[in-house]
Amino acid sequence: MDTLSYKTVSANASTVNKKWFVVDAEGKTLGRFASEIAKVIRGKNKPDFTPHVDCGDNVIVLNADKIELKAGKMDKKVYISHSGYPGGQKEVLAKDLMKKKPEAMIEKAVKGMLPKNRLGRKIFNNLFVYVGSEHPHAAQKPETLDI
Repeated sequence: MDTLSYKTVSANASTVNKKWFVVDAEGKTLGRFASEIAKVIRGKNKPDFTPHVDCGDNVIVLNADKIELKAGKMDKKVYISHSGYPGGQKEVLAKDLMKKKPEAMIEKAVKGMLPKNRLGRKIFNNLFVYVGSEHPHAAQKPETLDI
């Protein structure tokens, strides 16, 4: 009997095969787009997914300034940050954040969908978001990922 078929394969840092993908955000809805990116960065789309290992791929997002929010959320959605000091809470509307730093909207959406621990912080470094259609990662030969 073939016992290899009964063994659970657990990935580790030396057995993980990481790829590079490039994704265009033009015309996509923010939440649905971010959830698909979070799956790829985490590695949940792979058959050898292991929860405690960084087995996901690297993702390059282009045209971050052309992402869309539905149902008038540009005027309603509020991003809150706190400096840690009393009275240090700041609120920024989505339309103001889009003008100031459009890549932050995608980064915040994806980061909120990752685990809140050391591994989640490490996995978040596999995301690269750019405003235009150019990126400096041509040497990695990224494949296009259709979302």
